[in-house]
Formats: sequence, structure tokens, C-alpha cells
Amino acid sequence: MNDDIRFVALATFANGFEADLVRARLEDADIPVLVKGPQVGMFGSGFQGATVGGVELFVPSPELDRARALLDR
Repeated sequence: MNDDIRFVALATFANGFEADLVRARLEDADIPVLVKGPQVGMFGSGFQGATVGGVELFVPSPELDRARALLDR
């Protein structure tokens, strides 16, 4: 992948579970994904409740349209 490619915001989700489902779907389509959100905190990685500010997914800018199309299915 070109080092000049920027990652752009694709979507924000209320919790990690929803974000993980979409992340897996994108990665299955060979679209790299960056996940940004608050730390899980004292509940550990098993806690999947709503998070303040949500969980954001980012994809490389050239893949944005393809990623949006996958989300619309």
C-alpha cells in the first residue's frame, strides 16, 4: 500500500460489537480498517456496551466508496 494514502472516517458506532461486525466484513473484502474509540476500561475486552463518543472506523481514502457500498448492502 502506498505510504501517501490517508485513512478517512467511514462510520461511527455506538458500541464495539457493532464496529467489530463491520470491521470484519470490510477486512473480509480486503479493505484495511483502523478502529478508534475509548479504551474498554475496567470491564475488559468482553464489555460491549455503549461507549461515550462511539467507536469510529477508518478506511484508506481510495477504498471509501467500496467500503460504503458494502455497508449499504
